[in-house]
Amino acid sequence: MIAAGYMAKKVSPRPDWLKAGTVSDIYSVSYCISRAFCDYIKHWKHNGYWFYDSPRAIAEVARAESVDLSDHKLFYYEVYEQQFDEDAKLWRTFEAEKDFKTDVQPPRQKELLGFDVVSFSVQTSPECSPLSCNKLSESIVVNQHCLLASFADAKQLLEAGAFNDSEPGPFRVFAVYSCAAA
Repeated sequence: MIAAGYMAKKVSPRPDWLKAGTVSDIYSVSYCISRAFCDYIKHWKHNGYWFYDSPRAIAEVARAESVDLSDHKLFYYEVYEQQFDEDAKLWRTFEAEKDFKTDVQPPRQKELLGFDVVSFSVQTSPECSPLSCNKLSESIVVNQHCLLASFADAKQLLEAGAFNDSEPGPFRVFAVYSCAAA
């Protein structure tokens, strides 16, 4: 897994339309349900994975946007070095976008919360997390945060076609961690 970076998000409780019984809140990588702390891309301070290299960089943008981060959760992400092309049924390598400096400072302490599968049809920022966005968690076993238990589960489900016809891929697998801001 590759260090992809950090994001502060306003975590949403499980929406009423999502009938996955075990899910209490949404920790997905995408911003469809649990939103990023602001419209951060316009500041052009994100890294080549479209996240932040450090919590300090998030705090700088939050100050510029007058966003109080006290009710946001800080996530740290690692991404599998290959993405799955569901049409070709192949794993292909990808890289951070070279136009952006990427120097992720991993947290001293982190807690693994689970794994998410995210669409990247445009190959830039995360698009949709079909487990939550497309309700796949209603037929796939997920934890209380709408995440998969293991990387092996994510890989097996992708290869078996469980994410086909949910969102246009390719799909990337992320390890989702919680961590402290400092």
